[in-house]
Amino acid sequence: MYDRILLPTDGSEAAEAAAPDAFELAETYGAEIHVLYVVDTRTLATVDLGAERVLTMLEEEGDAAVERLRSRAEDAGLDVVTAVESGSPASIIVDYSEDHDVDLVVMATHGRRGLDRYLLGSVAERVVRGSDAPVLTVRYVTDAE
Repeated sequence: MYDRILLPTDGSEAAEAAAPDAFELAETYGAEIHVLYVVDTRTLATVDLGAERVLTMLEEEGDAAVERLRSRAEDAGLDVVTAVESGSPASIIVDYSEDHDVDLVVMATHGRRGLDRYLLGSVAERVVRGSDAPVLTVRYVTDAE
């Protein structure tokens, strides 16, 4: 049913909360896990000086984020592919999914509501609307909720 499962991450605790679901599905179906970090280059448009240095730092953050998940997936006995790409997160996730014949996208929602969600938008919502592959969203719940 699933041969390739995409697990996008932004390196946050919320994003990594979707990993157990992705790993369990990969184990059940013998699927390969693709871990993707997208450097959001939209934020660099506001940086006048040192944009290249900021980009390098963000790429290093991405490398660390995918490495953490790669290690966890390999410890679980799963086949893993990792990637760090740059652009608009939702667009890159959808494009990556299509380019790599992904059968399922598993991603966390940050649980933003109200004005925060309106102002920041929702990457997960854009992926759900734009992806040809099914998208499983995992709601991140904090201890405060």
